[in-house]
Amino acid sequence: MWQNQSEVGCLQREMKKITMKETKKAKEPKQYTFFEDVYAVVRQIPKGRVTSYGAIANYLGTKLSARMVGWAMNAAHVVTPKVPAHRVVNRNGMLTGKAHFSTPTKMQELLEKENLVVKNETVQDFEKVFWNPEELGLEF
Repeated sequence: MWQNQSEVGCLQREMKKITMKETKKAKEPKQYTFFEDVYAVVRQIPKGRVTSYGAIANYLGTKLSARMVGWAMNAAHVVTPKVPAHRVVNRNGMLTGKAHFSTPTKMQELLEKENLVVKNETVQDFEKVFWNPEELGLEF
């Protein structure tokens, strides 16, 4: 199986390094940021539904932080796993975050792919397609 003992020794040393790294990582507590909490909520928004910056902020217990939710959405385009930022609009259903997409129409296009109707940069039937994060029943 192995050509010689030096290959086995080398492999054992590498495995020990990996194990030590994993052990160190496991001992360090994960520090979650507000942005990560926002992304966790946004990933729960069902296709074909939208929510607002304020609804997310309220759900996270920071009622007055809708603007910070917006900042998180602006930064979401480089996050993995993906964050469906196009499903977050303002309290009136307007696509206020559209400027932060790859093209000025990309946010609308993504919403329309999910069978939402957008006119004059506003989601139609907003009350019907609005998703309240409180439906999750989770605590942050």
